[in-house]
Amino acid sequence: MNKQACIFILVFGIVFFPQINYAQVDFNKLPDDDLGNYEDAYQEHFFEALKQKGIENYDRSVKSLLKCIKINDTDPTLFFELGKNYKMLKNFGAAEDALKEAISKSPENEWFLDELYDVYMQQNDLDKALKTVKQLVKFHPDYKQDLASLYIEAKKYNNALNILDELDSEFGYNQDRDYLRNQIYDLTGNDDDRIENLEDRIKSNPEDESTYLRLIYRYSETGDTKKAFDTAKNLLESNPESKLVHLALYKFYLDDNATDDAINSMRIVLTSPNIKPEAKAKVLNDFVSFVSKHPEYEPQLVEITSLIDDDKSPKTLRELAQYHLKVNDKVKALGYLEEILTEDPNDFNTIKDVLMLRLDLNKDSEAEKLSAETLELYPAQPVLYLVNGVANNKLNQPKKAIETLEMGVDFVVDDPKMLSDFYIQLSEAYKQNNNITKSEAFAKKAADLSKQ
Repeated sequence: MNKQACIFILVFGIVFFPQINYAQVDFNKLPDDDLGNYEDAYQEHFFEALKQKGIENYDRSVKSLLKCIKINDTDPTLFFELGKNYKMLKNFGAAEDALKEAISKSPENEWFLDELYDVYMQQNDLDKALKTVKQLVKFHPDYKQDLASLYIEAKKYNNALNILDELDSEFGYNQDRDYLRNQIYDLTGNDDDRIENLEDRIKSNPEDESTYLRLIYRYSETGDTKKAFDTAKNLLESNPESKLVHLALYKFYLDDNATDDAINSMRIVLTSPNIKPEAKAKVLNDFVSFVSKHPEYEPQLVEITSLIDDDKSPKTLRELAQYHLKVNDKVKALGYLEEILTEDPNDFNTIKDVLMLRLDLNKDSEAEKLSAETLELYPAQPVLYLVNGVANNKLNQPKKAIETLEMGVDFVVDDPKMLSDFYIQLSEAYKQNNNITKSEAFAKKAADLSKQ
């Protein structure tokens, strides 16, 4: 190739190659001008806002969002996020303004409205909250229940009841709405409407045991025992297997002198595994009281309590113990109280009762042992020292009695009767120990207390 040809090719390359490269530029790429800088800055501020919100730096998040809005204020999400941050900062006025701006840009966005609703609720602004939740109702029926709650707070009880009626009609009854309904009845004192509502429910669903029971309770509460009794009998007729109805029936039967029916209902309650121990204890208490007045029915009480041996709560056991104490059967009473201690060995009141009965029944070694063990748990209880001293005196162990009694007497405060008992036992202990002088001294102290 000659020299002139080389120069031609070099010049041709210089002139034409840049133009060929320019023709291969990616036109989808944003130019590096002011618009591109704005886009980068917007994204940088937005992600910084999310980051600061995530670490609970809400004020910094607000500043970054405001920078985004300055660049481009068309996105409603910016105002939504801004409103949430203001709410966390308790700046509710600014939160309301920001969220209303978001809603103006996207009126059908449920989450924007819900956030505004929460802002009003946190300020207890019932009027604005009501207005907002009415807009939310179209999104989900749960908001209707919120609307009912707000009507209650605003004392618009009829509006609330109408909403609850609509929801019950559409979705059936539920516990939360029943709570709201009863709250209204309690606030208005409108027992007639409450009862009417329950009566209507029974008509529409005669198999619903819980509605009968609530109606029985409401009739009883208003003093209409005849309707309460009739409702209980209707429940038994529609649901012969119901156990809960007997919680009401036994009382009605007792008032009606239908003793056999009452005892049968009590038997069903006390032997049912589905009835709570607290309810059983109440029934047993009534049964015990009844038998105390009518001892001819004691065999039935004994029979029924024998059936519930494997299902006795502490309350039930205590009721049985009290009954046997009333009829002076201390051995059985002690047995039931000792059963309580197997479940709760640190029950101080039961321990005291057991100790007294053991002394009464001359179970002195057992009383001495239990009182000594319990003193480790309750070292400042003078009654335990006294019982231990009495037990040791009865066991002819005066030195142990003296040691315990002299230790415990210091814990007696403002109780002359107990102090006198301590002196009497110390007198007895010193007498057994052949120290007549001290025995007589403590006897005199006890006598002096009794004269006060």
